[in-house]
Amino acid sequence: MTVRGRVRNHDCVDDTEHLVEVWQRILEPSGVSWVLFENGTCVMLKEPDGELAGQAMEILRQYGPVRAGGPAGDFGTQRLKDGTGWLVTGHHPDVVTYVGSAEPADASDLAVGLHGRSKRHRDGTDLQVVHVEDAR
Repeated sequence: MTVRGRVRNHDCVDDTEHLVEVWQRILEPSGVSWVLFENGTCVMLKEPDGELAGQAMEILRQYGPVRAGGPAGDFGTQRLKDGTGWLVTGHHPDVVTYVGSAEPADASDLAVGLHGRSKRHRDGTDLQVVHVEDAR
């Protein structure tokens, strides 16, 4: 199920479709349910219960926004094997943000991580769901 939220000038349907394809490719083997937000943050629901978008929004509302001096500022980066981008992790193991290879001007781990963290922050404050994958 794809849910279309408000569209901003940096977003378009093609971007959303690309993000859905990326996350399907990454998560399909796991059989986990997941919810995708407009800036590329994915919340994996290993114990889905009830309405998935609402459950994911609650997790991202708590673990998405960056707060100074706390664990929300921490991140890790992992380059995808196919070279299409990176996964940026944070302080919740089931909240991960995709950063495409063309997004950051600098491909260093620091620049990619900061870029992914800022995308997670926007998703955690805007909470615009663009896709729900229910594997139940």
